[in-house]
Amino acid sequence: MQIDARIVRLHLAETFVIARDATDHADVVHVSIRHEATTGYGEAAPIDRYGESVESALRFVEEHAALPGDDPFALEEIGERLATVPGEQAAKAAIDGALHDLQGKLLSVPAHRLLGLPRRGPPTSWTVWLGDPDDMARRAEKSASMFRRLKLKLGGGDGLDVERVRAVRGVVDLPLQIDVNEWWSLEEALESLPQLAELGVEYCEQPLRAGDEGGAELRERSPVPIYVDEDCHVLADVESCVRIAHGINIKLAKSGGIREALRMVHAARALRLGVMLGCMLESGLGIAAGCCVAPLCDHVDLDGNLLLREDPCPGVELVDGVQIPSTAPGLGVSVPDA
Repeated sequence: MQIDARIVRLHLAETFVIARDATDHADVVHVSIRHEATTGYGEAAPIDRYGESVESALRFVEEHAALPGDDPFALEEIGERLATVPGEQAAKAAIDGALHDLQGKLLSVPAHRLLGLPRRGPPTSWTVWLGDPDDMARRAEKSASMFRRLKLKLGGGDGLDVERVRAVRGVVDLPLQIDVNEWWSLEEALESLPQLAELGVEYCEQPLRAGDEGGAELRERSPVPIYVDEDCHVLADVESCVRIAHGINIKLAKSGGIREALRMVHAARALRLGVMLGCMLESGLGIAAGCCVAPLCDHVDLDGNLLLREDPCPGVELVDGVQIPSTAPGLGVSVPDA
């Protein structure tokens, strides 16, 4: 198999703001794997928070292009070889996605059918990025007609997080979830979550810094289910999350791809943890890979491509708030030439 990779810049429709960052674009790496006359594509969405960058992802693919071997169906063996090199989970996810795309094209079936899964999962949330309360309320109200669930980015550090949710709740009656991106202390979380429960917030994502010693106490005392993101990357992390959370947020860029994500779902179910599927800022190529896992999850947050000014890899369709993959072979998206 021949493997190539290139960096692609995705331009956002509006500045995207979370507790630790603000950006107008996202850089990703597109990976192509060619087998005879057929090419599969995958996307890496690395972020600095995990010590990864598009440069390091590109370097990983180029330096380890021989690891996948010659058999696109040997996913277990390929995964084991990739795992011998630590880190660079986003790059591994791109290779994994490209292999699933390639397999589907070789067999002329959509990737979700390769996995024996339905095409349709739960509705995706729409992310209302961090801003002042009135601004977030305006953006929430504007999006309410297209989506069935909203995810509110909190962690403003200004004591107004509860007011942000109250302002949004004043203009929409959709289910709400919040994502604090590790920005609260235990004291802030214990003060805010009872008030947010009264406003109908269904669950809270990563309120504390990953590894915070207060995680277990917060899990016991919170009136709102806690889902962890930065605390849970791969299968080996799932068991320890039982002590600090009610559920986990799986992202392909953290897990290393579809195959590991599926293992994580089943482990979480066995441990009675809820399962959320998230994404980074990605094109339709990355989101299409996520759609393969979505039917197994309780909650879905796959709106990365919807935040773009223009999606360079169309194929996923938003239907009644649900991100639905194409019925075309593989991941079913169109990837532009370099």
